[in-house]
Order: sequence, then structure tokens, then C-alpha cells
Amino acid sequence: MIVAIIILLLVLIFLPILIANVDLGGFFIEGLGPILESLEPLIPGEWFPLYFTRVYLQRPLIASLVVSMVAGFMGTFLLMRNLALIGDGLAHVSFGAIAVALAVGWAPLEFALIICVISALIIEFLSEKGYLTGDSAIAIFLTGMLGLGLVVSYVSGDSAIRQIDGYLWGNLNLIDAESFNNIIWVSLISYLTLTILYRSLLAICIDPIASKVQGIPVFLVTTLWSMLIAVVVVSMVQIVGALLVTALIVTPAATAQLTSRSFFMCVALSQIFGIITVLLGLYYSAELGTGSGSMIALVSAVLFVVIALTKGVVKIFTATNQNTN
Repeated sequence: MIVAIIILLLVLIFLPILIANVDLGGFFIEGLGPILESLEPLIPGEWFPLYFTRVYLQRPLIASLVVSMVAGFMGTFLLMRNLALIGDGLAHVSFGAIAVALAVGWAPLEFALIICVISALIIEFLSEKGYLTGDSAIAIFLTGMLGLGLVVSYVSGDSAIRQIDGYLWGNLNLIDAESFNNIIWVSLISYLTLTILYRSLLAICIDPIASKVQGIPVFLVTTLWSMLIAVVVVSMVQIVGALLVTALIVTPAATAQLTSRSFFMCVALSQIFGIITVLLGLYYSAELGTGSGSMIALVSAVLFVVIALTKGVVKIFTATNQNTN
């Protein structure tokens, strides 16, 4: 286990080199493009079918679906650890970092990734040492970096505000070939890491002290986990925006909890609900001409409410029938 974790840490550290030298995004487009085109006659709507035939729209469609699966997988563990706010907090941190990078002419997503990883590790350290509770540390970073981002954007002028607006609310048009390759690499490595660490993360979520006794390298696992959250959140910012990350990383997992009887089923359903959310969000945003990130967030919330109400009604009828009998 320790060897596997060290290898995964090295992969994350050298991920920029892999991204720069291997066009995994191009491989995905070549493989999935013809499949999407074959599905186009079955897709309803006037504008949404274009996501299945145009390469520049296939990229955001595939990226959104892949990210939704990783986010749902990760969100299930975040809910288990009562850290639902960390995704939202790191998204705000990324927004502040992006604003600074755009103001000084640096690569925004690369700089945001570095800052988010450092912030995630600091939050984990402060929580682990008991200096602050997890929610307190998240709130400090969330408000501080959001404030920094807003101040820098207004100081930089109208052009900076227009650029940052897409990162704030999400803009699928930001996903060009390079961004698509980055997202695919991050999502693939993240999903593989979560799969490998599945049992260890579950044990740590349930009882970290018992996990140490069992020989699980808790420090290494939580360090890798913190880095993983950061890279996934940064990849999500382009899709749903810094203010709406919760829509994919928490809400589908919370919806899955309502309908699951086991943790494994919750993990599976969270990914299914994430995919449904993205498809419906993109459909309605394309047909109604609304922002993709805001529509995905709305669909995610509506789906949760519908399932929660349905579950409540079923419980009422079940209880009534039992009392009648």
C-alpha cells in the first residue's frame, strides 16, 4: 500500500510533464467522437444534438461527463468525513488564484492548481493538529481568497472582469483542446487513485485511529487525498464555475445517500446522478440559451429535491399501510 501511494504521489507531482507530452484528450476525441456522432439522431432538441457532432462541443460534453463521475466518487467520501464544504472552499481559493494569475500574466489554471494544493494541505494540517476545525479552516481560506480575487479583478479593469467571469460561473467555451487534455488527464489519474485508495479512505473516514492501528499509512493517504481534491476542484472550475462546484461534488453524492443501502451503492449512484445532472443541464442550457454552469447547478438541486420528496411520500404511504394492517 505504501509503495502504491508513493507512486501515486509521484504521478501527481509529475502530472504536468505527462500532460505536456501525451495528448490523452485527442485520443478520447478520436475514440468517442464516432460513437457520439452515431447517437446524434436519437438526441432530442434543436441545439443540444450539436454536442454530439461538433468536435469543439464534444470536448466540453466528454469533459463534463468525466468530471461528474470523479466528482461524485470523491463527494461520497467528503460527505463521510463531514467535509462537504472543502470542495466549495477550494473552488473559491482557485478563483482568487486565477484572478491573480490573469492580472500578472501567468497561466491561470496552473497557478490555481499550485495554490489549491498548498491550501488543501494547510487545511488538512490545521485540522489534523487540532488548531482549527475543518470548517473553520475552510471558511478562512474561502472568504480570504474570494475577497482577493474580487479585489484584483476590479483593480485590473473591465477586461480582467470579463475573463474572470467565466471562471466564476463556469463557461464550457473555455474548454479548448489544451484544457480538455488537462481535464482528461486529471480525471483519469484521480479516478484511478480513488479506486486504489477506496478501502483505505473508507477505513479512515470511519475511524482514523483504528486505521493507524491496522497499519494504514493515514498521513500519506490524507496527504494524497488533499492533493487530489485540489486538482479535481480546479478541473471543475471551467465546467460549473468557482461558485457552483458544490453542484457536482456534493449534491449528487447527497442525492445518492437518499437512495442507497450501502456505501458502494452510494458511490455508484453518485456518479450516475452526476452524469444525469450534466446531461440535463447541458440540454436545458443549450435549448434555453442559459449559462451551462448555472443550469447544471439548478438541475442538480431540483433532482435532489424531487428524490427527497419522493422518498418522503413513499415512507408516508408505507407507514400508513403498515398501520392499517
